[in-house]
Amino acid sequence: MKESAKYLSNLEPKVEVATTAKLAGTDFGSASSGAALHETGGGRKTALAFAMVYLFWGSTFLGVRYAVDTIPPLLAVGARQILAGIVLFPLARLHIKEKTTLRHWISGAFVGGLLIGGGNGSIAWAEARHTPTNITAILVATVPLWMAILDWLRPGGTRPTGRIVVALAVGLTGVALLVSQSDPFFHTYGSDVSLICAVVLFAGSFCWATGSIFSRHITLPHSPLIGTSIFAIMGGVIVSAMGFAIGEGKQLDFAHVSTHSILATFYLAIFGTILGFSAYTYLLHVAPAARVATYAYVNPIVAVFLGWALVGESLTPRMLIAAAIILTAVVLVITAPHPPEETTGQPVVPD
Repeated sequence: MKESAKYLSNLEPKVEVATTAKLAGTDFGSASSGAALHETGGGRKTALAFAMVYLFWGSTFLGVRYAVDTIPPLLAVGARQILAGIVLFPLARLHIKEKTTLRHWISGAFVGGLLIGGGNGSIAWAEARHTPTNITAILVATVPLWMAILDWLRPGGTRPTGRIVVALAVGLTGVALLVSQSDPFFHTYGSDVSLICAVVLFAGSFCWATGSIFSRHITLPHSPLIGTSIFAIMGGVIVSAMGFAIGEGKQLDFAHVSTHSILATFYLAIFGTILGFSAYTYLLHVAPAARVATYAYVNPIVAVFLGWALVGESLTPRMLIAAAIILTAVVLVITAPHPPEETTGQPVVPD
């Protein structure tokens, strides 16, 4: 436990930063900080952190598939997040002296409900209904597109540039190609994702984007690790309550929960949430924003590869072209110039 606390402390940024604004497009770091990082041998740690974010977060879609195999989806999400939160919170507090307030926990419940209840919950629900992990990852990759729309529509929001408008049009074209029941190009009929699952995933992505926008403008802890542990605990409680409310408690049979589902839940908590997010917060402190944001289009590629290599999910020309179109739109949005804005300093992360 002491070694884990030391590891988390080493990855936690030692200064307060407006991390969400940095991800929006302003540079995080300078030539001098890059030189200092090189001199201290931090280049290897940075490379390792990128590898952790790409692999751990890219593999969460496959992990969810195994977790929901014998555990009801919303309860599986709740167990993962509560486990991660109750481990991360005391470890972070060992080395971070910031005190949490009731307002922090109320804000965390609101944002955590959107991110975890809506975002993570929709992924688990769709995969429990046999939506392939590769399709899920590609649809969830549209979150930056919804964020651009919501940021425009909110009071005092930022009007999208021509580049953003083009990106939105391109992205929606790719989504239409991916989920449509027929297409004029490949003369194929049917889709690997049902209409209801596609709608739920879009709703979840919308919830994630909404939570991300709100997290920039409400009172949250300055420490990203403490903030994330609050999100995890409160969001986990909310999504578990949602699961019991729709009858998942009656569906849960502990005698039939498989070892694979248990191990997958622990993997998601430890590698997806605790270690993955710790690596992410470290990168926010030492790497340029444009490089950090590459997770948004690298993770779906990792998810597609793992789904094909480990569980034999199909890779059709239609799906690959749709994925390329969507990810092109995401790259256009992420790399577009954004005006800086005031934030709470709390970054938002994907599944």
